[in-house]
Amino acid sequence: MSYLERNFDKRLDPNLLVPGAKTIISLIYNYYPSETQRDTEAPKLAKYAYGGDYHSVIRTKLMHLVQELKREYGDFQARVFTDSAPIMERTWAQKGGLGWIGKNTLLINKQMGSFFFLAEIIIDIEADKYDMPVTDHCGTCTACLDACPTNALFAPQQMDASKCISYLTIELKDQIPASFQGKMDNWMFGCDICQDVCPWNRHAKPHQEPAFAPPQELLTMGKREWIEIREESFEKLFKNSAVKRTTFQRLQRNIRFLYPAEDPKNSQ
Repeated sequence: MSYLERNFDKRLDPNLLVPGAKTIISLIYNYYPSETQRDTEAPKLAKYAYGGDYHSVIRTKLMHLVQELKREYGDFQARVFTDSAPIMERTWAQKGGLGWIGKNTLLINKQMGSFFFLAEIIIDIEADKYDMPVTDHCGTCTACLDACPTNALFAPQQMDASKCISYLTIELKDQIPASFQGKMDNWMFGCDICQDVCPWNRHAKPHQEPAFAPPQELLTMGKREWIEIREESFEKLFKNSAVKRTTFQRLQRNIRFLYPAEDPKNSQ
């Protein structure tokens, strides 16, 4: 993804984001749902996108946390981030002991698994104590590599992003290449396969964040309803959701790619 090449210097040097930066506070925030989509034949949505847009939800919480820290430690310069700036989020979280980088390229936490968002607060004061990296616990397991239907995970901690279902359904602006027909496992937005099969996600517990609760309509929609979804319904269903990023037209493209035989255009 070419946008990752931009501002590469900022990814390496937090001082370019917060002048005089001394400390990165890395945090993780659970989004694992208590319920999932009920129609097993319906097009699937990545679990992180079930509820409200995590960018705004987590940013608000981070700002409140900064205010609490200032009350405790005095004034300081700070900026908060959650998938919102050129930051090596997984690397900083790994260095801070929140987990290790799994073979699926995601951060894995021994107690929580990997169904969580990453966030950071960069501040210009030294901490009294810094956490250290933890041990890698993937061992000889290759469940994520074996399960990836498009072979995007072609080696431990190595991914061909252009083959990733999340990239194809969210980032890709052109038509999905025909070579992926039948390999998408019915994912219309994002993909959770490499997380669902990870043994460490047996420890995942449902989140307690009301803003991440999915609309019941989303959970109960059937395959036919998704195929026939209208733009007005899309806007209502995903009003405050990260799914809006993909636009109605692109979501419709994804669904039609999953079910070409049921595409109204192909029946004319």
